[in-house]
Amino acid sequence: MRLLHTSDWHLGRSFHGVGLLAAQRRFIDQLLQTVHEQRIEVLLISGDVYDRALPSVDVVRLFSDTLSRLREAGVTVVLSSGNHDSASRLGFAAKVLSHGGVHIAASVQDLDLPIIIDGVAIYAVPYLEPRLVAEELGVEDPDHRTVLAAALQRIREDLALRPGMPSVVMSHTFASGGVSSGDDDERVLSGMRAGGIGAVPLDLFEGFDYVALGHLHRRQELSTAVRYSGSPLAYSFSETGHSKGGWIVELEASGLSAVKAVDWPPERQLAVLRGKLTELLSDPALKDAESSYCQVTLTDTQRPSRAMEQLRERFPHTLVLEYVPEVLSTTQQLSYAQRIAAAQSDLEICTGFLSHVRAKSASAQEEAALNSALDSVRASEVAE
Repeated sequence: MRLLHTSDWHLGRSFHGVGLLAAQRRFIDQLLQTVHEQRIEVLLISGDVYDRALPSVDVVRLFSDTLSRLREAGVTVVLSSGNHDSASRLGFAAKVLSHGGVHIAASVQDLDLPIIIDGVAIYAVPYLEPRLVAEELGVEDPDHRTVLAAALQRIREDLALRPGMPSVVMSHTFASGGVSSGDDDERVLSGMRAGGIGAVPLDLFEGFDYVALGHLHRRQELSTAVRYSGSPLAYSFSETGHSKGGWIVELEASGLSAVKAVDWPPERQLAVLRGKLTELLSDPALKDAESSYCQVTLTDTQRPSRAMEQLRERFPHTLVLEYVPEVLSTTQQLSYAQRIAAAQSDLEICTGFLSHVRAKSASAQEEAALNSALDSVRASEVAE
C-alpha cells in the first residue's frame, strides 16, 4: 500500500492580512498531481484541516471539492481533527461519508476502531484536550502524555486481536524531539515549546509500523517510523527556508518498507531582510526577495520617511516592517512584537502585554486570573 502523509492544511488561513485561498487551491492541485504520478492509494490528514472552528463557505466548498477530486482519483481519505478544527462539526455525517471512502476521526469513543484498508489497520486519533477526554479515557490528573498514552493503550489492545496486521497511527500532538517553527499554532496545543511539559515522549509510539504526526509545521523525521509531515504552505516567517510537502509511505505485509519526501514548492517564497534602508534597496544579492513575501527589519539610527513605500517599490510583497536601530542595546533591540514572538506561552503573551501598556509586571493574583481565563477559552474552543 502507498500512503501520502499530510497535516495542518489550515484551509482559510491568511498570512499577515493576505488571503491564502488561491495558494491553497494551488497546493491542492499539486497534491492531486502527486496522487496521480505516485499512484497514491490512501491520503492521511493528521489534523487541522481548517484554520478555525467555523470556516467560511468558500473554505468548506474548497475542501468539499478536494474530497470529490480525491475520490474520483480512487484515493481513500483518512483525516482526524486537530486543535484548530471543531471536532463535532468536522465529524458531521462521518459514518455516512465512510461508506464513500472518506473516513473522519473526530470521536474519542471510536479511536480504537481501525479503518482497515487492504490489510492495513489505520488508527486515527483525534486531537485530545486532556480535561475534556480524561473521563472517557479513565485518566486522573490528565495531561497530554497521560491521555495519549491511554488512547494508544486502547489501540494496542485492539491491534493485539489482529496479529501480523501492519498498523498506522495518526495523532495531532507535540512529540519529544520535534522541532517547532515557533509560530502561534504550535504554541496553542500545550502552552509550551517543543520539549516542554506539553510534549509527549517518543517511546509512546513504539510498536506501530508508521506514526503520522501533525501539529508542528516543519516536516521532520523523529525516527524511521515516526514523522511530522509539516504544513503544505508556510504560515509564519519563522518557516522561511523550509521545504514544504509530505511523506510518501510504502507498507507491505511485513510492515514499513520505504518512506520518501515529496515537495510542493510555493508560488511565492518568504524572505527575512535586515539592514539599513539604502543598503536593502541597492543590494543586488536580494534579487530573489523581490518576488517573495518579505519581513523587513530596518536598522537605521533614525527612522526613514516613507520607508514602507520605498521598500515596496523594490519588494512589492513586503508585509512586515520593524525598526531596530543599531545603537540600542541588545535588550532594547527587541521590539514589543519580537518579545511577543519569543514568548514561551499564552500566559507570557498576556503578562507581557500588561507590562508593555502600563510599565508594570503582572502580580501573582493577576497571573492566576489570566491563566484561569486562558484555560476556559482553550476548553471552550475544543468543545465547539
